[in-house]
Amino acid sequence: MSNKKGRLFCFGLGYCALALLDVLRDEGWQIAGTCRSEESASSLARRGIEAYVFDGNTKMRTLPTAFLHASHVLCSVPPAGGTDPVLAHHSDDLAQLRNLVWVGYLSTTGVYGDWRGDWVDESSELRTINDRGTHRINAENGWLKLWERFSVPVHIFRLAGIYGPGRNAIETVKAGRALRIKKRGQVFSRIHVDDISQVLAASISMPNPSRVYNVCDNEAAPPQDVISYACQLLGIEPPPLVPFEEAELSAMARSFYTENKRVSNTRMREELGVQLKWPNYRVGLKNLLNVKKTS
Repeated sequence: MSNKKGRLFCFGLGYCALALLDVLRDEGWQIAGTCRSEESASSLARRGIEAYVFDGNTKMRTLPTAFLHASHVLCSVPPAGGTDPVLAHHSDDLAQLRNLVWVGYLSTTGVYGDWRGDWVDESSELRTINDRGTHRINAENGWLKLWERFSVPVHIFRLAGIYGPGRNAIETVKAGRALRIKKRGQVFSRIHVDDISQVLAASISMPNPSRVYNVCDNEAAPPQDVISYACQLLGIEPPPLVPFEEAELSAMARSFYTENKRVSNTRMREELGVQLKWPNYRVGLKNLLNVKKTS
């Protein structure tokens, strides 16, 4: 990370953005961002975080000074109804910022669709056919157009399944919601929120506008193995193994099993020099055994 202190504005002060905030704030950065309600803004203010309401439905009437003076912008707001809310309401404002040196958009590895367990990297065809993935592809293209048309220094980060404090298989098991579902050959990629922060910080240190990075750990794994390991850490018997065809799942949960791929993180590691703190789910979960999410 450069010693030069920056001004970061986050569209969406959610799980990933707040983790990055913790890293940068210790280095003296000025950080502000948006949330969806006055209640959330008040809660963030009590934590010393400057927050403004942007619900995604309407443009912010008055642009915060923190936005107008931003040197860095992070967007973690997902598409809604097929539209990227930030681009819909504030793309012109982003194009007019004069101090920008880095913009990050948090996308998803879901854009690749189904590769029947084969490897994908950033040059792979985007095969998704579900609405969530298609909307993400459209959003990525919209953000990259800001670079092409206005030289807004956009970077795309395709995140695998996110876990970390308060959001992981151990907590799922403790809450009694864990299922061990087996579908032949099925694997998912994951990434610890600490390593997302590390990747974003590395990119901020060495901007490369229009670049796309997969953000995942080194080991795609069957979902039932992750639950089994969480149970092992807790010293309890895992839930019974259920064939996918017989599992009671929501439509959204079932849709995740229609796509199967192994995601390469080679570009992330080689270009950004990232050495993962948690290179697979086992070391990540073992560390999280006695860690609680701060609020």
